[in-house]
Parts: sequence; structure tokens; C-alpha cells
Amino acid sequence: MGTLLYAPWIYVIVAVSILLDVFVPLLPSGALVVTAATAAAGTAADVAGLPAPSPNPHLPQLFLLVVCATTASIVGDMLAYSAALHGGRRFGDSIVRSRRLSAAAQRLDLALTRGGGPLVVLARFAPAGRAVVSLGAGVTRRRKREFLPWSALAAVVWTGYSVGVGYLGGQLLGASWFSTGLSLLALLAAGVFAVRLLRRAPAPVA
Repeated sequence: MGTLLYAPWIYVIVAVSILLDVFVPLLPSGALVVTAATAAAGTAADVAGLPAPSPNPHLPQLFLLVVCATTASIVGDMLAYSAALHGGRRFGDSIVRSRRLSAAAQRLDLALTRGGGPLVVLARFAPAGRAVVSLGAGVTRRRKREFLPWSALAAVVWTGYSVGVGYLGGQLLGASWFSTGLSLLALLAAGVFAVRLLRRAPAPVA
């Protein structure tokens, strides 16, 4: 597992998965980020027989992972936002048909109108929350300057948490599937917590 992060293709897979999971929420982008971060905490250079360029040879790979994941998250959000903005009727009809999606889109619109956007950050951890927020922002025709900063913050927070729990698990327990599993549970727990907070958010007044 330690050699995983030394394969360049892993960054491509992580980036593509994060980029597309706003449209296909079933993609395991979070699991890939956590797994790669756990690998970074192991002894990848020693296992691969590669020379260690610094006291901590894994920091460059970890930094590249953070940059790839954050950038892909922001770009994916903006692609979904633009698609919904320009194809508003089609996406709007899909949202209206679902009471849950419709309520979430209205909450987002209300939050951004009032100048706040913690909902965007919370939704990044909730299952399919990123899709609802990004598409909802486009359907409700929110301005890019209102949505983009919160999308960027959500990407940074989500990536930081995912990489952090993966790296911490690997540091404490070694780069193993056991530590990866525990880190994934930590990511899942964050999603459950985010869903509970979103459900407690006040519903918009009709």
C-alpha cells in the first residue's frame, strides 16, 4: 500500500473521481483521498526503495494530493453550477419533483441571499449534498461571486479533513487497510453529523 502514492496515476484517478462525483455521487472520491493520505503516512520511500529527498519524504506527495483534491472539487462544483445555470429548466424540473431537493435548494438560496454560506460547507460532507448545492445554486441563478468563495472554502475544509484523518490514522497505526478503514469511519461520521445539522437548519418561509 505504501507505494500507492508514488504512482502518478493515483492523482489523476483522485482528481477525476472528485471532479465527477458532483454529477455521480456514488463515486468513492472520499475513500480515494483518505486511502492516498493514509499511504502518505507510511514508509512509501522505504518500501519502494526510493531515495528520501528530505527528512519527511512524503510531504511533497501529500501537498500534491491536497492541491489535486481541492482544485478538482472547486472545478467540479463550478461545472455543475454552470450546467444548471444554462440548463436551468431541465435541472429545475428535477429539483422541483423532489421535495427534499427543492427544500435544500431554497435553503441554499436563502443562506446566500443573507450573505452566509455555511450550508455549502456542511453539504460538502453530506451524501449527495455537494450535487444539491452546486446544481441548486445554478438553478436559482445565484451569482458566481456569491457561490464560488463558499465552494472554495468547502473544498478546502473537506480536503483538509479527509487528508488529515487519513494521514493521522496512518501515522498512529501505520499505512494499513485497518488504519484506512478507521479513517473512512471518521469521514463517514462527519457526513452523518453534517446531515443532522442540515436537517436542523430552519426551513425557508413559503
